[in-house]
Amino acid sequence: MADKRAHIFYSGHVQGIGFRYTAQDIAMGMGLAGWVKNLEDGRVEIIAEGKEEDLKEFLDKISKGQLGRYITNAELSWEKPAGEFDSFEIAF
Repeated sequence: MADKRAHIFYSGHVQGIGFRYTAQDIAMGMGLAGWVKNLEDGRVEIIAEGKEEDLKEFLDKISKGQLGRYITNAELSWEKPAGEFDSFEIAF
Protein backbone atom coordinates (compact mmCIF):
# COMPACT_ATOMS: atom_id res chain seq x y z
CA MET A 1 0.00 0.00 0.00
CA ALA A 2 1.40 3.36 -1.05
CA ASP A 3 1.88 5.81 1.77
CA LYS A 4 3.61 8.58 -0.21
CA ARG A 5 3.72 10.16 -3.63
CA ALA A 6 6.88 11.73 -5.03
CA HIS A 7 6.41 14.32 -7.78
CA ILE A 8 9.71 15.15 -9.46
CA PHE A 9 10.86 17.37 -12.31
CA TYR A 10 14.36 16.61 -13.62
CA SER A 11 16.29 19.19 -15.65
CA GLY A 12 19.48 18.82 -17.64
CA HIS A 13 20.28 16.62 -20.63
CA VAL A 14 17.51 14.22 -19.61
CA GLN A 15 15.74 13.56 -22.92
CA GLY A 16 16.93 11.29 -25.70
CA ILE A 17 19.17 9.21 -23.42
CA GLY A 18 16.79 6.45 -22.27
CA PHE A 19 15.90 8.28 -19.06
CA ARG A 20 12.22 7.29 -19.12
CA TYR A 21 12.94 3.64 -19.85
CA THR A 22 15.61 3.41 -17.15
CA ALA A 23 13.36 5.13 -14.60
CA GLN A 24 10.51 2.78 -15.52
CA ASP A 25 12.76 -0.26 -15.17
CA ILE A 26 13.97 0.85 -11.72
CA ALA A 27 10.44 1.69 -10.53
CA MET A 28 8.95 -1.58 -11.76
CA GLY A 29 11.77 -3.55 -10.14
CA MET A 30 10.94 -1.87 -6.85
CA GLY A 31 7.16 -2.34 -7.13
CA LEU A 32 6.40 1.36 -7.43
CA ALA A 33 3.45 2.74 -9.38
CA GLY A 34 3.08 5.92 -11.42
CA TRP A 35 4.48 7.34 -14.63
CA VAL A 36 7.37 9.16 -16.26
CA LYS A 37 7.16 11.51 -19.25
CA ASN A 38 9.12 14.00 -21.30
CA LEU A 39 7.94 17.60 -21.16
CA GLU A 40 8.05 20.04 -24.05
CA ASP A 41 10.47 22.30 -22.14
CA GLY A 42 13.12 19.56 -22.06
CA ARG A 43 12.49 18.34 -18.53
CA VAL A 44 11.35 14.89 -17.42
CA GLU A 45 8.44 14.59 -14.96
CA ILE A 46 7.88 11.61 -12.67
CA ILE A 47 5.01 10.77 -10.36
CA ALA A 48 5.70 7.69 -8.27
CA GLU A 49 3.74 6.15 -5.43
CA GLY A 50 4.87 3.63 -2.87
CA LYS A 51 6.35 3.35 0.59
CA GLU A 52 8.41 6.39 1.54
CA GLU A 53 11.62 4.41 2.04
CA ASP A 54 11.19 2.77 -1.38
CA LEU A 55 10.60 6.13 -3.04
CA LYS A 56 13.74 7.55 -1.43
CA GLU A 57 15.73 4.55 -2.68
CA PHE A 58 14.22 5.03 -6.17
CA LEU A 59 15.27 8.69 -6.20
CA ASP A 60 18.75 7.73 -5.02
CA LYS A 61 19.08 5.13 -7.77
CA ILE A 62 18.19 7.77 -10.35
CA SER A 63 20.41 10.54 -9.01
CA LYS A 64 23.39 8.38 -8.03
CA GLY A 65 23.17 5.87 -10.89
CA GLN A 66 23.90 6.21 -14.59
CA LEU A 67 21.21 8.87 -15.05
CA GLY A 68 22.69 11.17 -12.43
CA ARG A 69 25.35 12.57 -14.73
CA TYR A 70 22.64 14.01 -17.01
CA ILE A 71 20.68 15.74 -14.23
CA THR A 72 21.45 19.36 -13.39
CA ASN A 73 18.41 19.99 -11.18
CA ALA A 74 15.67 18.01 -9.47
CA GLU A 75 12.53 19.60 -8.03
CA LEU A 76 10.87 17.19 -5.60
CA SER A 77 7.60 17.56 -3.77
CA TRP A 78 6.02 14.99 -1.46
CA GLU A 79 2.27 14.52 -1.79
CA LYS A 80 -0.48 12.24 -0.54
CA PRO A 81 -0.89 9.16 -2.73
CA ALA A 82 -4.02 9.03 -4.87
CA GLY A 83 -3.85 5.28 -5.46
CA GLU A 84 -4.82 5.62 -9.11
CA PHE A 85 -1.92 3.60 -10.56
CA ASP A 86 -1.60 -0.16 -11.02
CA SER A 87 1.85 -0.11 -12.59
CA PHE A 88 4.62 2.27 -13.67
CA GLU A 89 4.19 3.53 -17.22
CA ILE A 90 5.84 5.81 -19.73
CA ALA A 91 3.32 8.56 -20.41
CA PHE A 92 3.13 10.53 -23.65
